Amino acid sequence: MLNVKKIGTLLVAATLLFAITSCSNSGSKNKSAEVEKKEVNILYPNWAEGIAFTHLAKVALEANGFEVELTNLEPGLIYGELSKDDSKGDVFMDAWLPNTHKDYWADYGDKLVKLGESFSNGTTGLVVPSYVSINSIEELNANKDKFDGEIIGIGSGAGIHANTEKAIEEYDLDFEQITSSGPAMVASLEKAIKNNEWIAITGWKPHFKWAKNDLKYLEDPKGIYPKDVCAIISRRGFAEDIPKAGTFFKNFNLDEALLYDLMGKISDSGEEAGAQQFYDANKAMIDAWFN
Repeated sequence: MLNVKKIGTLLVAATLLFAITSCSNSGSKNKSAEVEKKEVNILYPNWAEGIAFTHLAKVALEANGFEVELTNLEPGLIYGELSKDDSKGDVFMDAWLPNTHKDYWADYGDKLVKLGESFSNGTTGLVVPSYVSINSIEELNANKDKFDGEIIGIGSGAGIHANTEKAIEEYDLDFEQITSSGPAMVASLEKAIKNNEWIAITGWKPHFKWAKNDLKYLEDPKGIYPKDVCAIISRRGFAEDIPKAGTFFKNFNLDEALLYDLMGKISDSGEEAGAQQFYDANKAMIDAWFN
């Protein structure tokens, strides 16, 4: 039989063991909760497909226990911010690589990580409504008056802006590129189509304008406008800091039909509501990206 002293000693030992185990389990749970709730900051420009990718990611991440912050910046600032050792951003989902953003990648790529591809078949070029009777960039000068000598572009920080300046030089175009924004470019396009007017814009796929309008690329025999992927890039260490979110971004990918469905919902219902509708309709597919 155990004496009282031995029983007391065993009780004390058992109590200490329980306390240590409880603290250990509590610490593990708190650590797990901390990882799950860690904030992810997604940087994005005012490009239709980038807005769509970003807001879908926000909805999906928040549904899986993350806090998400969105920061709207010009592309050059996005690359610069993500390359910093003390970057406040984490991810950019619309890096046009390896060609359109090659200058940004040359400047910052050694300090960044490619995680995946949000869209794998990106194209850029000069776009006109299908009723425009010319089919090549080489035909623009002969029809300068019909286009008012203008190519409607987007922000000067976009790679397609630089490529269009190169196209004007290489094709010796007597045209001026008008710097505007993505929404302003689309507004100009839709106004011209409504009035059956000729217009040339800097265009790319993926973009919802293709789903809403009958458009075509002008042929580019000099190969100024390249094909790209919409890459997902991050600051160094992001996927190691938050593995579950890192896995999500590595697996994130939409084909053209799904992306246009997402962009259509955003156009009809707004960024947050449209992204939520798309997530609800495709929850199984999207949640599988975390695995």
